[in-house]
Amino acid sequence: MRIALTGSSGLLGQALVRSLRADGHDLVRFVRRAPSGAGEARWDPREGYVDPAGLDGCDAVVHLAGAGVGDHRWTAAYKKEIRDSRVLGTAAIARAMAAHPTPPPVLVCGSAVGYYGDTGDRRVDESAPAGRGFLASVCVEWEAAARPAREAGIRTAHARTGLVVSAEGGAWGRMFPLFRAGLGGRLGDGRQYWPFISLHDEIAALRHIIDTPSLSGPVNLAAPEPLTNREVTAAMGRVLHRPTVFAVPAPALRLVLGEFSEDVLVGQRAVPTRLLESGFAFTHPGIEQAIRAALH
Repeated sequence: MRIALTGSSGLLGQALVRSLRADGHDLVRFVRRAPSGAGEARWDPREGYVDPAGLDGCDAVVHLAGAGVGDHRWTAAYKKEIRDSRVLGTAAIARAMAAHPTPPPVLVCGSAVGYYGDTGDRRVDESAPAGRGFLASVCVEWEAAARPAREAGIRTAHARTGLVVSAEGGAWGRMFPLFRAGLGGRLGDGRQYWPFISLHDEIAALRHIIDTPSLSGPVNLAAPEPLTNREVTAAMGRVLHRPTVFAVPAPALRLVLGEFSEDVLVGQRAVPTRLLESGFAFTHPGIEQAIRAALH
């Protein structure tokens, strides 16, 4: 297959590139700089530009580009960056695909379980409505921006990803050093649910969506049984053989993280109904399995 990809320099993008190349697939990486070879094509999400030649002959497009949610304090400017990097980029890709004379038949577009807002103890799957809050509103706009592709008859799936368990980057990548040093602990009261997924299963799920014609619309990418932050903290301690006595109280999180702390202190008890119904099998369904896989 020939697959076009945005966000190839991020945690998920790099892992997906490795996986696809290992199986002999032909890749086109969309980049913001001048392309350095035949395997790259230029795009400028802010200007809405996508080189149409990069889509020629492609069987699928995987769109993962977006500014890191936890990379900076949430100033008004950075919140705009989070929103624009997702909404403008998705709109540019969707319009380019819709306008192409022979468009790729599949668009797998990144999204997040933050779509559901704070669900408390309530289990939610893809049939649940959008929640409240900044990240939920971003996810709603993010998914809506793919409308041109859907209206052009392109199968479009929104991969609502949970917290990816990886030592290579992302939120979990920043937690591992703290837990190894014996400084890990629950956040707030620890009752918020964390819908986790191993990096291996995340990449396998993205590829499963590409290969499964019945999957379109929202698809939750999270392990079958989400756990609370307290349970995840205990599992990290067991696997790493470190104490987890430290706790970060909510006021301290608000002081350090600002508005972003409100999203750290809430959670989503999101389950992958559509993924399981389509026949996907998790390699690491449990949290300790996912943590051990990240370490190896």
